Amino acid sequence: MSKNFLDQLKGMTVVVSDTGDFNSIREFRPRDATTNPSLIASAAAMPAYAKLTSDALAWARAPINASASANASDRDTAARAVDRLAVEFGLRILEIVPGRVSTEVDARLSYDTQASVNKARMLIGMYEAAGGSRDRILIKLASTWEGIRAAEILEKEGIHCNMTLLFGIHQAVACAEAGATLISPFVGRILDWYKKDTGRASYPPHEDPGVVSVTQIYEYYKHYGIKTEVMGASFRNMGEITELAGCDLLTISPSLLAELENAKGELPRKLDPAKAKAKSIPKIEMNESTFRAMHAADRMANDKLAEGIETFSKALVDLETQLAAR
Repeated sequence: MSKNFLDQLKGMTVVVSDTGDFNSIREFRPRDATTNPSLIASAAAMPAYAKLTSDALAWARAPINASASANASDRDTAARAVDRLAVEFGLRILEIVPGRVSTEVDARLSYDTQASVNKARMLIGMYEAAGGSRDRILIKLASTWEGIRAAEILEKEGIHCNMTLLFGIHQAVACAEAGATLISPFVGRILDWYKKDTGRASYPPHEDPGVVSVTQIYEYYKHYGIKTEVMGASFRNMGEITELAGCDLLTISPSLLAELENAKGELPRKLDPAKAKAKSIPKIEMNESTFRAMHAADRMANDKLAEGIETFSKALVDLETQLAAR
């Protein structure tokens, strides 16, 4: 009996679960797991996680965390609770997966290097105070120039970073040169932009603009022996995933994991480091002016980075509002 696609994929790519729902993580047995503000907000609204949310609020209300101030507002308390909730979800996930969990820095800090560094240090401190090991935690930062500089500082301190909201080769090259542990190029969001921009209803998987972008990044990294890992993210359909079989990691939603598990047949490897090494790929010399010029020239990357920061920021505001009301 032939293996299903999910089992075959796990033989060539590290499968990561893109959810905050513990039950889904247990079901599909990924090595790693990722979260983001939208996923945490969705999970926090589930009755199954009501106690976790209440515990985070209780922690945030404690005088030691409110700087012993009786004047802390509900919004201030909710903001601390959101950080605590993200860490609590991460700690529970680490009990399930054998590998790493990714926890995101507040997207509203995406253009502030020092504030991003401070928030990352605080999150790692919370993990370590609860017995978590920083080797199993990836701090997610938006792939702005400022976020990339934050990653450069943090990596030198042994805080590993997952660069998210990544849509272009210029971001990928800058992240690699900063020494980021991992990047998460967003396949599906790239497809969304191109469908809207061109008016096309669909693309064949091998022509999918998100697939093409991640393939370009993967081949550049492997050609130049870059250690930063590539983790395709934000998938819209199974075809995007199968076209990237062989990528270092792929982070996949529970619904698409289920599709892969139910699919039978031969799953060929599409991305291969040896083939990338043999290709002729020009080197990109990266600095801040080059980064900003390339970003300004890439309408898709420009639009999707700004939109992603706005979306994640809104999810945080909504979650803070929900917690403040409690």
